[in-house]
Amino acid sequence: MNPKQRQSKKHQNTVHIVMSDANQFPNRQTSQQQNYIAIFWDIQNVSSIQGKGHLLLKFAESQGRIECKNVYYNSGHQNQVSAKNNLEVLGFKSVDVPDSSENSADYRLIYDCTQLFTPKSSPNPNIIILVLGDWDYAGLICMLKSLVKKVIIFAQQGSASPKLIKLVGSDNFYFIDELPQLVANETQLQTTVVDSQISYNEAIDYLTEAIKTALQKGKPTVFGYIDKLMRQRCANYQGVSSIMKPDGKPFSRFSKFVDVAVKDGKVKMQNQQLFLIELGKLAD
Repeated sequence: MNPKQRQSKKHQNTVHIVMSDANQFPNRQTSQQQNYIAIFWDIQNVSSIQGKGHLLLKFAESQGRIECKNVYYNSGHQNQVSAKNNLEVLGFKSVDVPDSSENSADYRLIYDCTQLFTPKSSPNPNIIILVLGDWDYAGLICMLKSLVKKVIIFAQQGSASPKLIKLVGSDNFYFIDELPQLVANETQLQTTVVDSQISYNEAIDYLTEAIKTALQKGKPTVFGYIDKLMRQRCANYQGVSSIMKPDGKPFSRFSKFVDVAVKDGKVKMQNQQLFLIELGKLAD
């Protein structure tokens, strides 16, 4: 058996053992009102963290009480060291995995996560936020779901396995660039209802204008940046929840608004970036 096969077998055994132990005691958190949150961030999978760390924490805090926030990196890669330094300032616990063999960081993250659900661990997190995009984590996610844990994934655009979206469900899968909008929505829901509203057709006008502006500036037309431009150009637009659908209900996520716009033939989308149909070219 070669080293990679031994690592894979060790990974499978770890998940199997923890699942066996976890099934011996009840899910203590389901009966509690307080949600406990655990965050696990694989920098090798999601290295684009500029301005995102504090937003992720705000999002997590809107879900409950953060009990654990770990970030995994390889000290042999300077870009990963720089990223983890930024997250350490925010209180993340950094875990160095200098082993250069394939999936070594994955195995360490999986092991640490599963240790939260041993009989001696308390409190048990009931919401797990995973910042990653690798299909190698499918076993961990299945284990967490078998324990009736809510799993939320934040992935990096262009590097996420499509299978992960199906595994956790589209309502629990986000791209990290969506964080500004998500945090804005959560804040808005926790405060008073915004009086200002715009119609779907008005929103489409501002959407196309924002895409044109991004193109002129040579900026990527990702959701977060387009949403920011729309806010700058429309005082009544205060996040996607201020867009009223024809049935009088607001959109829950910016991506859902974009999905409708694409279906209506207003814009096109490729690789999570938007472009205008009449331009006939990708907005990148």
